[in-house]
Order: sequence, then C-alpha cells, then structure tokens
Amino acid sequence: MLEHILGFAFGVVLDRIIGDPHNFPHPIRLIGALIGWMDKKLNKEGGNQDGAAATGTDSANRKKIFLGGVTWLVVVVLTVLVTAIVQLGAYRINRWLGVFVEAILTCYILAAKSLSDESMKVYRAMESAEGGNLTEARKALSMIVGRDTENLDEAGITRAVVETIAENTSDGIIAPLIYTFIGGPILGFAYKAVNTMDSMLGYHSDRYEYFGRVAAKMDDVWNYIPARLSALMMVLAAFIGGRDYSGKRAFAIFKRDRYNHKSPNSAQTESVCAGALGLRLGGDSSYFGKMVHKPYIGDDTRPIEKADIKRAARLMFLTEYLWVAVLLVIGYVAWR
Repeated sequence: MLEHILGFAFGVVLDRIIGDPHNFPHPIRLIGALIGWMDKKLNKEGGNQDGAAATGTDSANRKKIFLGGVTWLVVVVLTVLVTAIVQLGAYRINRWLGVFVEAILTCYILAAKSLSDESMKVYRAMESAEGGNLTEARKALSMIVGRDTENLDEAGITRAVVETIAENTSDGIIAPLIYTFIGGPILGFAYKAVNTMDSMLGYHSDRYEYFGRVAAKMDDVWNYIPARLSALMMVLAAFIGGRDYSGKRAFAIFKRDRYNHKSPNSAQTESVCAGALGLRLGGDSSYFGKMVHKPYIGDDTRPIEKADIKRAARLMFLTEYLWVAVLLVIGYVAWR
C-alpha cells in the first residue's frame, strides 16, 4: 500500500513538472495505434467519418455493433495485460523499481500539464496576433478540439478552449486520477483505453454510428461517477479560488445545466466552469463541415475574454490539487 501511495504521489508531481515529453514514446499513442488498426481491419464497410448516420440493414448494423464490442474488449484486455506485466514485473524485481515504474506510468496517465500547455499555446497565439490575424490561434486550437476552427473569431476560439479545459478536467485529469488511485496504473490505463476509444470511435457518423456505439456507451458508464465527483470538487474550488470565480453561481448553473449535452457526463464540469466564470458556453458548432445544434450552458453575464483561458486552467489545477489531497489522506488512513 505504501509503495502504491508513493508511486501515485510521485506520478502526480511528475505530470505537473514535465507533462508528456515530446518526441518520446507514449503508451496512449500505442493504444491509439491498436484502436486504429482494429478499426481498419474490422470496420471495412464503415464508410466515411463525416457522412450521415449509417443506414444499413438491421443485421449489418448489429454486426457492426458486435465488431465494435470486440474491438473494445480486445483493446481493454491487451492494455490491462501489458500494463500488469510491466508494473508487477517491476515490483517483483525490486520494490523501489516498482515505485519508480508506477510513478512513470501514472505520469503518462494524467494530462493536466499537457492540457494547460496546449491551451496556453492558443492563448499566446491570440496575444501575438497582428492585425487581428488569428490563423495561428485557430491552428493551435485545432490540435485540441474536434470542431471546425477555420472561421472562429477571438471569442469563439476562447470559448472553445474554455469548454475543452472544463470538459477534460473530468475525463482527462480527475477520472484517471481516481481510477489510478483505486487500481494503480493497471486500472488507470484501462480507463485511458476506454476514453481513447470513445474519442476515436464514438462519433454519430456513417463510419462509427454502429461500430463506435459500444465505445461511446462504455465511456459514459466509466465516466458517470467521476464526472459528478469532478464537478462537485470544482464547485469547492470555485468557492476558494478567489475573486475570479463565484462558487455560488457555479453550483446554481451546475444544478440547472449539467445535462445540457448529448453526453450525460460532458456538461457536468462544463456547467460548473461556466457558472464559476459567469460565461455562456455551448451552443451550435461546426464539425466536419456540418453544423451541430447544442444547448447553451451558463449565463452570458459578461463578454468572454482571452484571460478566461487562464482562469479556466487555474480552476482545473485547483480541482486536481483538492482531489489529490483527498486521495492521499484516504491512502494514508488505509495504510495506517
């Protein structure tokens, strides 16, 4: 238990210091490559990603759902097996080697610094934009969002970044943090495999409407409790975060708008962030050239501004720190 707590704590610190090193092999990329390979092999009749919803026969659609389920199971099982071999093998050799390996794996699982760094690239590009030329900001934004970015103005770019930070506070930071604390990197990487499959396959499109259905539904299941725990801790962070935030408004908007999204989980933290900052998020967005109509989240109490990217990132980190503190206290009590 002590070794796990130490590996977990050091992993959190490593993520905060170094994040994801560029030009260095990353396990999540390997998981993504496996997902892509199975998609290519098993989803041969899927069509194009940007098409309308698939309209095959019932038997063909059921086959796609089944093959998507096979993909989900194979990816999760292989991820668990490989992680278990690496982690347990390290502990078998030496307990301190095990702590070191667990810390490295935990660092790979978390994404707080990386999300902040990528978001700040957009912020800096807007800061340095000459004559209102937002080309670089739109390019940087396209690396972290799925929506079309080429026609977004400064407010639209900022809103997209804030929404991304808010939503990923749950599924990119707090959820993997909780799963890794409970089951070590083995469970943490299992969660990352589930989440990565949803991000690659969970689209309402011709190619993935049926093949990606299991991936999308299982991601909803795995994130159901963590999303709500993340939102409640973010409310607390808004209360103690200073004058940039309103905890009272964050909780009110959370209660009102937490289901204003097609996913039962995505608007949980997004609604808190919108309320804390006094912004209106959500609304219609273009994906693959098609306009997708989405409800608004939050109230438009003031104009959105570039500085809201920094405010959202700080709220994200504060939420993470609070959860780390809670989990370490739980771990200490369990160890004693």
